[in-house]
Amino acid sequence: MSLSGMRGLSVFISDVRNCRNKEQERLRVDKELGNIRTRFKNEKGLSPYEKKKYVWKMLYIYMLGYDVDFGHMEAVSLISAPKYPEKQVGYIVTSCLLNENHDFLRLAINAVRNDIIGRNETFQCLALTLVGNIGGREFAESLAPDVQKLLLSSSCRPLVRKKAALCLLRLFRKNSDVVNVDGWSDRMAQLLDERDLGVLTSSMSLFVALVANNHEAYSSCLPKCVKILERLARNQDVPQEYTYYGIPSPWLQVKTMRALQYFPTVEDPTTRRALFEVLQRILMGTDVVKNVNKNNASHAVLFEALALVMHLDSEKEMMSQCVALLGKFIAVREPNIRYLGLENMTRMLMVTDVHEIIKRHQAQIITSLKDPDISIRRRSLDLLYGMCDVTNAKDIVEELLQYLATADFAMREELALKAAILAEKFAPDLSWYVDVILQLIDKAGDFVSDDIWFRVVQFVTNNEDLQPYAALKAREYLDKPAIHETMVKVSAYLLGEYSHLLARRPGCSPKEIFSLIHEKLPTVSTPTISILLTTYAKILMHSQPPDPELQNQIWAVYSKYESCIDAEIQQRAVEYFALSRKGEALMDILAEMPKFPERQSSLIKKAEDTDADTAELSAIKLRTQQQASTALVVTDQRPSNGAPQVSQLAMVMIPTTNDTDHTPPVDQPLTESNGALTVVDPQPSGDILGDLLSPLAIDESQSVHDVGSNDALALAPIEDQESTVKPIGDIAERFHALCLKDSGVLYEDPYVQIGIKAEWRNHQGRLVLFLGNKNTGPLDSVQAVVLPPSHLRVEISLVPEIIPPRAQVQCPLEIVNLRPSRDVAVLDFSYKFGTQLVNNRLRLPAVLNKFFTPIQVTAEEFFPQWRSLSGPPLKLQEVVRGVRPMPLGEMANLFNTLRLMVCPGLDPNAFNLVASTTFYSESTRAMLCLVRIETDPADRTQLRMTVASADPTLTFELKEFIKEHLVNIPTAAKPLPPQQPQPPPIATSDPGALLAGLL
Repeated sequence: MSLSGMRGLSVFISDVRNCRNKEQERLRVDKELGNIRTRFKNEKGLSPYEKKKYVWKMLYIYMLGYDVDFGHMEAVSLISAPKYPEKQVGYIVTSCLLNENHDFLRLAINAVRNDIIGRNETFQCLALTLVGNIGGREFAESLAPDVQKLLLSSSCRPLVRKKAALCLLRLFRKNSDVVNVDGWSDRMAQLLDERDLGVLTSSMSLFVALVANNHEAYSSCLPKCVKILERLARNQDVPQEYTYYGIPSPWLQVKTMRALQYFPTVEDPTTRRALFEVLQRILMGTDVVKNVNKNNASHAVLFEALALVMHLDSEKEMMSQCVALLGKFIAVREPNIRYLGLENMTRMLMVTDVHEIIKRHQAQIITSLKDPDISIRRRSLDLLYGMCDVTNAKDIVEELLQYLATADFAMREELALKAAILAEKFAPDLSWYVDVILQLIDKAGDFVSDDIWFRVVQFVTNNEDLQPYAALKAREYLDKPAIHETMVKVSAYLLGEYSHLLARRPGCSPKEIFSLIHEKLPTVSTPTISILLTTYAKILMHSQPPDPELQNQIWAVYSKYESCIDAEIQQRAVEYFALSRKGEALMDILAEMPKFPERQSSLIKKAEDTDADTAELSAIKLRTQQQASTALVVTDQRPSNGAPQVSQLAMVMIPTTNDTDHTPPVDQPLTESNGALTVVDPQPSGDILGDLLSPLAIDESQSVHDVGSNDALALAPIEDQESTVKPIGDIAERFHALCLKDSGVLYEDPYVQIGIKAEWRNHQGRLVLFLGNKNTGPLDSVQAVVLPPSHLRVEISLVPEIIPPRAQVQCPLEIVNLRPSRDVAVLDFSYKFGTQLVNNRLRLPAVLNKFFTPIQVTAEEFFPQWRSLSGPPLKLQEVVRGVRPMPLGEMANLFNTLRLMVCPGLDPNAFNLVASTTFYSESTRAMLCLVRIETDPADRTQLRMTVASADPTLTFELKEFIKEHLVNIPTAAKPLPPQQPQPPPIATSDPGALLAGLL
């Protein structure tokens, strides 16, 4: 593609490259675009050379990142040119500038088809490349039969047939329902007999896609694949150009073995024997050499062969040979080969009867756990976790505990969890299990979840013989000068329940136990203080009749916390103080905890989930997922309301579900995770929440666009509906408005209106969705599914499948906040009106500030709490820039709207703000949050913000939440003006008219 003859194009490229800054470049590009537009308006005076030159310039401008919104017709018209230079330009520029849904592509279909069925091989290659690059539905419908004929034609050269195979593969992946491949088994068998390796490689790529879709229809092709492998393994009839570093066509070998993994098994004994001989040859002939390129090719073939061996579940001898080969790989110096060896050995764990063989390499795997490469360390950890059983659990867990002290912070949480799971699953005795968990907490307390120490407490409570031992170990850890807060929780609980079992041991009297625990009180957070107060009450109960000195010390602690700002601590202190005065009755009230009911461990459940995830990595399932995901992108039916509104959910972390992209069938009931299923009355009820969207007696004369009024729902007659359903009003503005208030309209379009009324109390909330049908016809196939983030537990009642005309249904939601997070729940709402399917994903206003309760604090309460939270991560400070300028009073009103109570008079600087609130969640309960804003009167666009709380996650989330509202403060949605007559369509080739239309 020589451009040397186009002087104007060369000069333009030179001018652009010589521009000193972006502004000069933009001016030069705008000047050239104006010149091209002017010349295209007088198209009759353009020669083919000039048209080609200007289209090349358009492509270069497009490659620079500028929008080219004209000249598409000129590029498409060049496809019909009789000469190669013009036709080449047309094909290249069209494939770059136009997408599969562009209207101009319809004009090119006939010209492309003429080139495909023509006799000029060069033109055929250009046309096939365009069709393969764009791959639109209309191309597939019109051109797929011609591409199939070209692929099967014996008169075409291999170059054309290769492109035809890849073009058909692209069309099938994007439009599998359009491309007809019924009865292609015999044709594929014919293609697999091809002697030309280029055509065979392209055909094998197509074959992999076909068998992934339906392997049963192509079972007759299985012996052909084995023959291909035999031919390549023996290096028979393989041209030199297809031999890569002495390996015959490694790409074809990999694709062939991947295709074989889609068949359940090889039934024919002759074919199976031949296949195993080929696999044996591959396993025996692969070794590590110094040449990196040869290593890459040979190992690609080898690991695909290993996956096929595992899939076929071959003889134990071959499995042993595979494990021995992988054991040799994990001992080499090359990190990539070690990684692949560890990864494939982990996959081998899914095969029966190889665990004992893998255990022989345990020492080398443990050595890999200390590798400098973190990816190798992770794979080693996965492999050790998978190969652990009763016989080697003690050795592996001790190695993990030893490694825990020096492990990267990125791995410690996973490492601690897996060590705890292994200790629980394979513990030789319970005392060893207690030792392991306490060592875990001691070495990596920050990375030990609450589930781990909860499980220790359950074991100790349910096993009386274990209680003295556990209490003694807890007492020993308390002797250390500095221990983690989680260790304080465990030790306090165990000693509170069972310290009386150690009373005869030296240093274990109630007074000494209390002194040890009380030394840790100033250093712990609010939730731990609650546990310690309970422990003091238990110690006092076990020392009946009480020691007066001990009793007075504990009473002094309770008296101190009776006026605590935290409600949970205050309540415990008051109640325990009152209970401790009841004397011997205290022993009945605070008796030992009963045994926990037998239930599945949450850690074991995590282990099962992890095992399930590992099993999903098997080669056949992995290939199936990859093929399914490739086809899913292009075959998913778009809802009739146009493109999905990505902008409304761009900043939302949508939680992962098992089937996110697939709307469940209408007749499929919701699972229990969505709460109790109750039938919702389709008629408006007289409930106090029912007045939000009522009355539903709709006046037909009311305008559909009267968004500002909530008195009635506008009627949109059925016959007047447009084919494209678009929301009325700004969805983002409606969501932001509901973040600051508890009732309003969440979404509205010509057919339906969704309103919300919510009530929040502490960490719980009740939210009612009002689904109103605005039309004279029913809404069918109605579905509402809530996709909750991990920090919310949401229960939603069942939504009726049909909403009658002009009716309203209520859908209650129960929401529980588990922990602090800014992620939001998403409502997946869909319905069908007539033939139109409408689907929307809407953010629900169950945001962080809904779980705030404003609280007024005095200087005596504020400053001790502020000083106790000395620094990160409990107290975070940040300079926020880009703040919307606003008076201090407006900022105070914003904070009050966000349920952060401004406390005047606490900061001596008049330009500063201090606010406080109480955050509620199931994990933190009530937790005080303090905020200080320092503004600069000379520059209102920046401020310094300090946020403090006793929970590091809450502190960070609250800081980011406030920053979002200060930097980008949502404004209330304005009522839309009455509907105006629509202007005539704007010509797409006139950017001035387009700009005027947008304005």
